[in-house]
Amino acid sequence: MELMMRNMFQSLGKSRTANRLAKRYGLRFGAARFVAGETIQQSIEAVRGLNQDGRIATLDHLGEFVFSEAEAVESADMCIQTLDAIAQAGVTSNLSLKMTSLGLDISRELCVSNMRRILDRARMHGNFVRIDMEDYAHCQVSLDIYRELRKDYDNVGIVIQAYLFRTMQDIDDLHELGANLRLVKGAYKESPQVAFPEKSAVDENYKKIIQKHLLNGHYTAIASHDEAIINFTKHFVKANGISGDQFEFQMLYGICEDLQKQLVKEGYRVRIYVPYGVDWFGYFMRRLAERPANVWFVLKNMFK
Repeated sequence: MELMMRNMFQSLGKSRTANRLAKRYGLRFGAARFVAGETIQQSIEAVRGLNQDGRIATLDHLGEFVFSEAEAVESADMCIQTLDAIAQAGVTSNLSLKMTSLGLDISRELCVSNMRRILDRARMHGNFVRIDMEDYAHCQVSLDIYRELRKDYDNVGIVIQAYLFRTMQDIDDLHELGANLRLVKGAYKESPQVAFPEKSAVDENYKKIIQKHLLNGHYTAIASHDEAIINFTKHFVKANGISGDQFEFQMLYGICEDLQKQLVKEGYRVRIYVPYGVDWFGYFMRRLAERPANVWFVLKNMFK
């Protein structure tokens, strides 16, 4: 049943029709728990609240259904406006983005041009941009563009997914760049030809890449709500004398808030991924697919 539900939500998240319906009805039925709002100002206020109790943030203007150059440029403009709003408000947050929202599926040149505009503005504000990793079909081109951008920018990082077979080699290949990486388990439905099908294998690989990247001496964001992974990281950094300035824990807005606050109290750097925007449906579906408990939260809101 859990697998069926996960597959259903992952499929819905890719549906243009479902996305259009979601936009029509807004952030109802529980989505507002995981999405900070539809406007920049709503997202800034959410970040301000996080900052007040010691949590920092990364803002993501949601957008995965981009079909024209004009839409891609508009999405990039929203990223730039978000960086400006962060600076103006004085909140502590960087920016996360998906390159498909910047036109990656339309033209690599268009995407790179938009990325450079965003990174230029981030550099002007002294801020940092994280490239979210998407499905396997976009993995290699995303890493290729990241390498290209790193020649000119040191304020950009990328995400690496533990469930892919290729990940350990990617960690080795990125070592020479001194890459700032967010390490995740992975949230897309992938073929067993390219990804570990079993959770236990993903968890084991996740631990290995955390160890490797930290021991390589590069900044590491461990993005997980799995307390076993978090405790593993705590013990590993302590045993190996790794400074708290070299890593952070990252979690999603609206999930495991007690754990987030507890880690802050323990002195760890905790960054919250705060999504906002009208194109929130695909993100919301992946959150439901990841944790069946989220589904029951949504169902309760529907009946209310």
